[in-house]
Amino acid sequence: MDKNLELLHQKIDHLTEQLETQHRRQQVWDDLFTDLAPVGNHLVKLTIDELAEIGSDFELQDLLFLIKRLLRNTRSLLLLLDRLEALMGVSDEVQLLGKQAFSAAVESLDRLEREGYFAFARESWNILEKIVNEFSVEDMQTLGESIGPLLSTVRKLTRPEILMLADRSLDALQAPDGDGKSVSLLALLRQLTDPDVRKGLSRLLNVVKVFSEESNPTEHQLVTMEETQ
Repeated sequence: MDKNLELLHQKIDHLTEQLETQHRRQQVWDDLFTDLAPVGNHLVKLTIDELAEIGSDFELQDLLFLIKRLLRNTRSLLLLLDRLEALMGVSDEVQLLGKQAFSAAVESLDRLEREGYFAFARESWNILEKIVNEFSVEDMQTLGESIGPLLSTVRKLTRPEILMLADRSLDALQAPDGDGKSVSLLALLRQLTDPDVRKGLSRLLNVVKVFSEESNPTEHQLVTMEETQ
């Protein structure tokens, strides 16, 4: 009998504990509902105010239609999200490549600066400014009209035989005058027997003849200049 009574008391105590636990849980939910009720009321009020601003433009059928359309196009939305993620990955790679390209460009510019390219460009710009200040538009037009004969002359001067002749002439001008004594007329006449001397005098006389002609080119000279261009 005592054991049964003790067992009954244990069951009663257990039920009491369960009731207290349930009561505490219910109290927590009640407290939570009490705390959230103002927030919920405020959200409902905001929703009503926002819907009131929409007015008659919004209908429940439109919302249902939108939800149905989203559900029907779920795969398309997922595919769009996959492409967006891939695009974000490509954007990261492009950004990384852009940083590498920027670093390479900075290194190249630094190398060009150290090798003097920028200094050369600045000096070239100064030369161009001097040309613009010193020459007029008419001068440049005249230069443009004369560029053909000028280039023809430069092309002739850059021929190997002309360059060799100029080099030998400079060597002859810089050569010492023998023992320093004056050259007699007889010695000069004796040098005229040399074929090379006579050939050189003939070329020199041709040059003198060209200098003695008028400054305006003759018709034959113009034809010759046109043929050489």
